[in-house]
Amino acid sequence: MKAKMNTDLGQILIDPDVIAKYAGATAVECFGIVGMAAVSMTDGLVKLLKNDKLAKGIDVSIDEENAIELNFHVIISYGVNIASVADNLVTSVKYKVESYTGMKVKKINIHVDGVRVID
Repeated sequence: MKAKMNTDLGQILIDPDVIAKYAGATAVECFGIVGMAAVSMTDGLVKLLKNDKLAKGIDVSIDEENAIELNFHVIISYGVNIASVADNLVTSVKYKVESYTGMKVKKINIHVDGVRVID
């Protein structure tokens, strides 16, 4: 479902993919996040997504009240505190997505799908 906002000049529709791309770009800027993850259906392996496909690691749903729910599938750095990284991710993404879209972020779920050692 696309987000709808009515203004004095007309209606604005925002595609969920736009929100996913922006949220993904914001997420990879956070400390401890290596990147977004995609699980291969054929072999069940977790793959690190390249920067041009970050939106595939995020599920965006928008309810009737234009509230956004985000589900992140991330790969984090080895040795960092997962709770701290998740808290930082939630805070950063919530602030930036709300500022960017003018919509309320209702819920952010984080699924840690892998851990990588960074050189």
